Amino acid sequence: MGFSSALQSRAAHEALIVRQDAELRLMETMKRSIQLKAKCDKEYAISLAAVAQQGLKIDRADDMQGSLITKSWRSYMDELDQQAKQFKLNAEQLEVICDKLAHLSQDKRKARKSYQEEHSKIAARLNHLTDEVVRKKSEYQKHLEGYKTLRTRFEEHYIKAPGRSGRKLDDVRDKYQKACRKLHLTHNEYVLSITEAIEVEKDFRTVLLPGLLEHQQSVQESFILLWRNILLEAAQHGDLTADKYKEIQKRIDTVIGGINPTEEYAEFTEKHKTSPTTPLQFQFDESLIEDIPGKLTASTLTVDNLTVDWLRTRLTELELAVKECQERQLKVIEHVNGGSPVANGSVISNGSMASNGIQSNKDSQNRQSKDLNALRCQEKQKQKLVDMIKFSLNEVGCEELPSGCDDHLSLEHNFIDHGFNNEQQISLSTNRPLYEEEWFHGVLPREEVVRLLNIDGDFLVRETIRNEESQIVLSVCWNGHKHFIVQTTGDGHFRFEGPPFPSIQELIMHQFHSELPVTVKSGAILRRPVCRECWELSNDDVALLEKIGRGNFGDVYKAKLKSTKQDVAVKTCRMTLPDEQKRKFLQEGRILKQYDHPNIVKLIGICVQKQPIMIVMELVPGGSLLNYLRKNSNGLSTRQQMGMCRDAAAGMRYLESKNCIHRDLAARNCLVDFEHTVKISDFGMSREEEEYIVSDGMKQIPVKWTAPEALNFGKYTSLCDVWSYGILMWEIFSKGDTPYSGMSNSRARERIDTGYRMPTPENTPPEMYRLMLKCWAADVESRPHFDEIYNVVDALILRLENSH
Repeated sequence: MGFSSALQSRAAHEALIVRQDAELRLMETMKRSIQLKAKCDKEYAISLAAVAQQGLKIDRADDMQGSLITKSWRSYMDELDQQAKQFKLNAEQLEVICDKLAHLSQDKRKARKSYQEEHSKIAARLNHLTDEVVRKKSEYQKHLEGYKTLRTRFEEHYIKAPGRSGRKLDDVRDKYQKACRKLHLTHNEYVLSITEAIEVEKDFRTVLLPGLLEHQQSVQESFILLWRNILLEAAQHGDLTADKYKEIQKRIDTVIGGINPTEEYAEFTEKHKTSPTTPLQFQFDESLIEDIPGKLTASTLTVDNLTVDWLRTRLTELELAVKECQERQLKVIEHVNGGSPVANGSVISNGSMASNGIQSNKDSQNRQSKDLNALRCQEKQKQKLVDMIKFSLNEVGCEELPSGCDDHLSLEHNFIDHGFNNEQQISLSTNRPLYEEEWFHGVLPREEVVRLLNIDGDFLVRETIRNEESQIVLSVCWNGHKHFIVQTTGDGHFRFEGPPFPSIQELIMHQFHSELPVTVKSGAILRRPVCRECWELSNDDVALLEKIGRGNFGDVYKAKLKSTKQDVAVKTCRMTLPDEQKRKFLQEGRILKQYDHPNIVKLIGICVQKQPIMIVMELVPGGSLLNYLRKNSNGLSTRQQMGMCRDAAAGMRYLESKNCIHRDLAARNCLVDFEHTVKISDFGMSREEEEYIVSDGMKQIPVKWTAPEALNFGKYTSLCDVWSYGILMWEIFSKGDTPYSGMSNSRARERIDTGYRMPTPENTPPEMYRLMLKCWAADVESRPHFDEIYNVVDALILRLENSH
């Protein structure tokens, strides 16, 4: 009976660990005993050699010349000396055996640790996914409640009180659409997590755990074989050939020879054997969608305009994961076929080299087989999700996507006086390129497009990348948002369902003036072109000069505006990124365009007419504050450092007044000019809300700069930026040192939660350090707001200047 079928339970696993601990203790006892015997043999050899030396010291030997008795005595003493040498040799051999036993013990500890880590690793994945299913269900319930509440509020505004309009109306509509999107995304995440959990649990029970246990049994038995060989070798060096020692040796050989590795664990396995683990059942909780009419289906992915981009991004990630698993499998197979695997921790004695070599190869093959099984399971799990998403996406045509929100969302438009008529003119010129048309928005991501199209009949034209090919898309607001791919005919003309036209401009002109629906199924009619916003620049207006850095989304360049010859900084977005990432990239520009403050980096515009998408900002000549602090550490005065703190506080005070949470305030994300003026930059993680709750995980969070409540609960407010500002002050006065130096992120979190705060940097004014400590108050409400921080720093600077 083997480990793989008999020892799958938790109790059996713990018993196996206890057994290995007992074996390690037994090895230590054996080692100490053999060491003591070697010591005794060595001492006896020294004593016997002393006897022989003493016996050879014959006084007046010349007087005994030719004596036979003297000759016999000398021979006797020489034999005693040979015996002493033999005992010394035996002692040395026993010391070698002790070293072998020590190495075996060390290798066995490593094997035990490896088994525990591997067992924990595969069990942790199952536990993680089990918890993930519960968490996804909880999120589902939370978003469902929010959805129901906002749906009720929506119906109150647009069904019970028609004709209402204004900012409140827009706010209700936006919040309802956000809740709807969150619900659908959560639905899909819940479905995928259940599917993945089912696959992982099955593989854990039928492949990974049995494979690990089978491998562990092989490792255990190989150690028993090596252990037996070491004991046999030790016993051989204790054989003194006398009859009484022969009888002892015979009994020792008999009991040691009776060790059989294949029978070693028979009684242990029988005692702790259990039935195979019961399969865990993962099922979609259908009660979650009882009140959702027709939009969401249990255990089925939802594909609509709210989820399709997320699904495509997820599909790309999963396909890459499948490919990586396949490549790793090939490497393992190539190693098995062409390599020369070496067993981990094998100890080969002189008398058992052949058997140990075979055992080493067997151990290596078992380990490689186990690795291959794990990779195949991972590939199968990911492929299951790939097939599921592909099937769902293939069910939706490329013409348009269903709306993610309820049909009654269109009621909103029935109650709004649009203020536009079909006589509105549209700019058209067939003699200029498409990208010069005011209603062509280049590669603006879908999410940005949806934000611009607000009234039924609003439309624009944009470019998108599908399957690595560029396609022109007509986006229309009509009972939601619809996106139509411009079809190309064989002779190079363009069309939807109607007649073809030689240019896209003429096609759009025809649809606009004819008032015909783009497609019969959609019924969408073009009423009002939405032109580019004033801050949308043309890519051709910007000349890139030199690369000056690298960001999360692409490279950063020094550039020049052709129209004004102004030097600017340009952030670029890699063309290969999905639309969701491009939306996040443009978020910084969308936030900065409305801000104007000397301590906030200024936005000049964005470029979306062509790839790559670019954000154009003022060029701050001093570069990153962090690099500036490190390069000028010897030349900065206390006054200059305090001025930098005041500048940062002024910029953050302005952001706080605009309800903007930066979320990534740090020296690396601030810029400094040649006058030592600091400007807040890098708004990629910022949110324009009084309170922001993270719902997409805590990946890429700057742990050492982030407030505890944000790390622990995902809750961000402006007072979280105050905590980060305290870290920024510490960076300024430490002249660019790394916070919590020598600590990992997890260790820093633990220390902070127990009340630890960083000590004051050298030469920091006491008042500034006290301000840092206030910023790091565990009680959020005890922290000062940026208006108070600015006033404190400004007063300290004034006092410093007056004292001089």
